Amino acid sequence: MEKKTYIAMVPCPGLSHLIPLVEFAKRLVLQHHDFQVTLLIPTLGPPTPSTKAILNTLPPNIDSTILPLVNLQDLPHNIHLATQMKLTVKHSLPFLHQALTSLSSRTHLVAFICDLFSSDALTITKQFNLMSYFFSTSGAISLSFCLSLPQLDKSVTSEFIMDTIKTVNFPGCGVPFHVKDLPDPVVLYGRSSETYKAFLRVCQALSLVDGVILNTFTDLEEDVIRAMEENQQKWSLTEEISLSQRDNLKSESSLKEVSTFNSQECFEENCPQKTIEDSEKAKADSHCVYYYPVGPIIQTESRSKQNESKCIAWLQNQPQKSVLFISFGSGGTLSHDQLNEIAFGLELSGHKFLWVVRAPNQVSCSTYFVGQKDDPLEYLPCGFLGRVKGIGGSTGGFLTHSGWSSVLEGVVHGVPMIAWPLFAEQRMNATTVSDVFKVAVRPKADDGSGIVKKEEVARVI
Repeated sequence: MEKKTYIAMVPCPGLSHLIPLVEFAKRLVLQHHDFQVTLLIPTLGPPTPSTKAILNTLPPNIDSTILPLVNLQDLPHNIHLATQMKLTVKHSLPFLHQALTSLSSRTHLVAFICDLFSSDALTITKQFNLMSYFFSTSGAISLSFCLSLPQLDKSVTSEFIMDTIKTVNFPGCGVPFHVKDLPDPVVLYGRSSETYKAFLRVCQALSLVDGVILNTFTDLEEDVIRAMEENQQKWSLTEEISLSQRDNLKSESSLKEVSTFNSQECFEENCPQKTIEDSEKAKADSHCVYYYPVGPIIQTESRSKQNESKCIAWLQNQPQKSVLFISFGSGGTLSHDQLNEIAFGLELSGHKFLWVVRAPNQVSCSTYFVGQKDDPLEYLPCGFLGRVKGIGGSTGGFLTHSGWSSVLEGVVHGVPMIAWPLFAEQRMNATTVSDVFKVAVRPKADDGSGIVKKEEVARVI
């Protein structure tokens, strides 16, 4: 009997990180019948019904273990979502060590694949002499930024990067990114904060693995992927004013400092052959990180059969490309005022729509780890449901929070998007789909309130 090759995978908490890794595992074992995948899942609380549905329907050559719960009281209060995910994994390391010890003692365990925010687990994998890989749930442009951040951090002296740098350029991407659109830990937190430092450590860890598996594909991000693979770039800081000029201008409030960070970092020596044997040889000479674009990996089936049957039956009775599908992902929420403006904007547009509604919350990621108990329909404007009753249709547009999995779904199915980012790296994704891929429009928020008004909602629809 052929001996199974075992691979351990560790997602970080959250459905948006679990689902892509599970779908990748399914694809892996489908193509390699001698592979067996074990998911080791850190968690802050009991698994949600959605998580249970995913894990209960895994194929026979994928099994899962939910590690003992991390006590929320052991974590600092009011920390950012990314820090919370990273600390959850860090507090799970003793349990992860036990699980890997058991797995390696009874199986042929050869490799370890973890989420970027599970990077603390790499310290354990070295003890078991495993090949290690990061699985990036975002695209190549986001990964390119992560690769650039260590050098970007060294190039600035200000507490907040946006006080020094205004835009960032990436190799292979002709569109500059505004610093305000970079991931939350870089934009919202100072460089001395633990949130920023934790994110920086995640980016630095990218050089410690044997490879990075990306949920993207070359036809979508060919130039950026090529730039990483060719390893011919060097990160440098190019400013429109010199450092000496900057010192002179600090006292002149009428002049605004403008600078651009050009991401042209020189990576390791190019290693085009992507095999385990070549990777081991490269490690013996000088460390080389491989990049594997394996996407698009998207979820292809619904876990809610009841809702699926109702929605699909409804859509099938509508004209083609007549409906706008609205979803803010697995954990995104809106304020009550913004919820109302979207509702009024939908009504004002007169277009058909299918909306996944959540109860409002001032915190945009409030349901990322836990579900909601409130009935979201109770928060919609008075009479709204009656006025729009019967408006459905075949999907012709997608209003999305710009999570990468949702972006890929829109791209794969050829559906134009309205990019409405909420948190994490979603602002980068929104810039990517609107300015780089040019398959989305992005609504403009009111300067005073920060709310996207109903007229703007109707305009982008």
